[in-house]
Amino acid sequence: MFVMRQTNYAKWALALLLLVLTSNFLLYRSPLSKLVIPEDTFWLVEGSLVDFAFVAPLLMLAAFRLSFKHFLALIAGGFVLARFVIPSLFFEPFTHMFYIGIGLEALVLFAEIAFLALLLSHVPAIIRSIKSRPESPLFTLLPAAYERIKPNPLVTVILSESLIFYYAFCSWKKQPEENAHAVSLHKNTSAIAFYLMMIHAILIETIGIHWWLHEKSMVLSIVLLVLNIYSVVYFIGEIQAIRLNPLRIKDEKLYVSLGLSKRMVVPLAAISDIRWGAAADKEALTFVAQDFTEPEPQVVIDFKEPQPATLFFGRTKNVSQIALTVDDPAKLKRLLGQ
Repeated sequence: MFVMRQTNYAKWALALLLLVLTSNFLLYRSPLSKLVIPEDTFWLVEGSLVDFAFVAPLLMLAAFRLSFKHFLALIAGGFVLARFVIPSLFFEPFTHMFYIGIGLEALVLFAEIAFLALLLSHVPAIIRSIKSRPESPLFTLLPAAYERIKPNPLVTVILSESLIFYYAFCSWKKQPEENAHAVSLHKNTSAIAFYLMMIHAILIETIGIHWWLHEKSMVLSIVLLVLNIYSVVYFIGEIQAIRLNPLRIKDEKLYVSLGLSKRMVVPLAAISDIRWGAAADKEALTFVAQDFTEPEPQVVIDFKEPQPATLFFGRTKNVSQIALTVDDPAKLKRLLGQ
């Protein structure tokens, strides 16, 4: 999971990366290849290997925040990609580079598998830690896991996916929190009806298209079936996460989420301004429940300095402003001390 750097250099690096990859592909795989490739291809192929295995990873490093492990995987992947882009006749003197790339990729894969095994060994302790905390698993799972293992993009994705299955299958006995410190965000909207409609449409589409596609391509029909099942599970988990996680103010902190896709924990002391009826900035993170019409935010909250938000697949983003629509604005005003 790559996070793009928020700089102008990152955009230029990404553009150069696309140029490098496209130019090499056109060089070897276009109708003009026979006209531009010289008879002595050794130095040409060597230059392409440098592009794939060193230039492209360095441009990725300039465009995205990468760990050393990711950078090493990109170098190995560059050798492997070069093997498929460069024709076998030209690549033959460099075949050993392909196997080096495969070996490096295998090492990176082994490291990821070892990290997952470490995560599994800590699962009982993580579950005990979550149960001991009063907050929802939506807010406690990642912190509880990272108390025991080092943050890792793959682990973050897996933990975020586990939240989907938890809310879809293991949360039905729980009741929405309704007390003086909680305000729901979805009851005055069509959010639940919208997701139920999506589930209904997916089920109809699965029954109708799957059997027709099964006669054309069994593999494609199975892939579509798996994706549709995952979509249904995700929407069920989204419904439960919305129902069970209202906005809360507790211990001088604001807990706000909207389903599985976005959530924040913000100290009240970090709030600089609360503006009712104001227009939100384009960069604001909005917590407005899905509706059949586009609702306008009721309140905009500004922060003294950017605060971390957790988005889809556990990706983090610092935001300076959030926009909210709640079911009981008067109650939220009281909770915010207005």
